[in-house]
Amino acid sequence: MSRHSILDLVPITQGSDARCALERSKQLAIHAESWGYHRYWVAEHHNMPGIASSATAVVMGHLAAATQTIRVGSGGIMLPNHAPLMVAEQFGTLATLYPTRIDLGVGRAPGTDGVTMQALRRNLGASVDDFPDDVLELQHYLKPVEPGQRVSATPGAGTNVPIWILGSSLYGAQLAASLGLPFAFASHFAPTYLSTAIDIYREQFQPSESLDAPYVMLGFNLCAAETDAQAHYLRSSSLQSFVNLRRGVPAPLPAPIEGFEASLSPAERQMIEVIGECSAVGSLQTVQSKLAAFLAQTGADELMLVSSIFDPEQRLKSYELGAVAMQNLAQAAQPQRAAG
Repeated sequence: MSRHSILDLVPITQGSDARCALERSKQLAIHAESWGYHRYWVAEHHNMPGIASSATAVVMGHLAAATQTIRVGSGGIMLPNHAPLMVAEQFGTLATLYPTRIDLGVGRAPGTDGVTMQALRRNLGASVDDFPDDVLELQHYLKPVEPGQRVSATPGAGTNVPIWILGSSLYGAQLAASLGLPFAFASHFAPTYLSTAIDIYREQFQPSESLDAPYVMLGFNLCAAETDAQAHYLRSSSLQSFVNLRRGVPAPLPAPIEGFEASLSPAERQMIEVIGECSAVGSLQTVQSKLAAFLAQTGADELMLVSSIFDPEQRLKSYELGAVAMQNLAQAAQPQRAAG
């Protein structure tokens, strides 16, 4: 049965601040470990007033120090923003402090707007076209040092931190397949190429030292509550945030409001409908049914659940119900496997 994990954008809510967001994420990670989540990933974004995970490796250390067994990773590090050696040193340090618990998901997008990208990159000659070579260089630094190797990552060398390729298009699927790496698809916000990307990855996968068979993780939006009506109300916060970002006015995560979708333009409602394809909103029974259908449709090896809710207690409740739903599905599948 599929594993379940968490992608946390470390949301800064209206009226709050980054310190509070980081503390809430730490508490969520502690709870997630007790609820049976397999991984807890945070993502690199810049110049976003509603996201507190820009220094992704630092946030990972904060979360790993507060937990014991759950894997902690990046979903992801935007590799064109960084020198591979520095990434290897940062994640090598994390892997040294927290052995066997660190994941390194990498992507080729900037994680921000064009102006901020220029502020991040002192070498403006860097290009997303360098991404495959950067991944290979990063892998090199995380392997044991070879005779005559003049540059090595310390810490980092020999840690073999697992690298994941992240993507929202067919490019990432092709690269992950050719390198024999696990693939995480951002279907929670860009599901258009989901089915084709999965097919390409599985069909073209080449076994490697890292992985002998394809492994697919899919992003999935979750907003679970006591009732369907309450869940749809709570979801309006994440929808407002999504629309604000598309309008070019990112802001802290707003409080929920009634009737938000009715205020949108037809084009904006269509955007909401698209991401709804990879979403479960409702009570435990409702989200469990939608999770089961999505898993049956995709055959995902793992779901990365994303629950952006304004009220921290309701966010905890959503992830707790998500874990219960996934565990119920796993238990229901056991008799079928035994009968087979």
